Amino acid sequence: VTNGGKTTLAEKLKKMLPNCDMISQDDFFKPESEVETDERGFKLYDVLDALYMDEMVKSIRNWMKRPARSGVVTEEPQNTSDNLKNANDVYILIVEGFLLYNYEPLNELWNRRYFLTLPYEECKRRRSTRVYQPADTPGYFDGHVWPMYLKYKNELEENASNVVYLDGTKSQEELLSCVYSDIIQELKKLGE
Repeated sequence: VTNGGKTTLAEKLKKMLPNCDMISQDDFFKPESEVETDERGFKLYDVLDALYMDEMVKSIRNWMKRPARSGVVTEEPQNTSDNLKNANDVYILIVEGFLLYNYEPLNELWNRRYFLTLPYEECKRRRSTRVYQPADTPGYFDGHVWPMYLKYKNELEENASNVVYLDGTKSQEELLSCVYSDIIQELKKLGE
């Protein structure tokens, strides 16, 4: 969901996890001139066609061939040394975005899937506090953004498995703790 805390969560995890990099779907938006406009004059940014998805897949695959090894943990999470004994041998790529699980070529790449949700009122409130380029036009949230979120969320629920749904109204600390703990468990399994 837009304004659900995806980027904030991903950036915090990147700081806490060793050998971790991040790719953001926002970096793959097409220029405004290439984004379709509907009959109401809305630029259709909340659809897969507004993104260079093939380029995103290529970037992820290139990282997988040669993962960066930073080895730097800039924040000290609880029991890091105990939790990550074998983590120096594992590389982590966090891919964050709003239409990741609706693009089939990406679905074979995920080890873990997290999906942040927000109720309509909270999402609209948060969206109204952000400045976008180009700016949201009047009615854009209700006429395009929210309907596309519901469409793609329904597709996800019908087609994807192993998705962990996260309540975006929870505090950043709660969300971080939940996802971090889950990733640590996954790392432990990989180390066994």
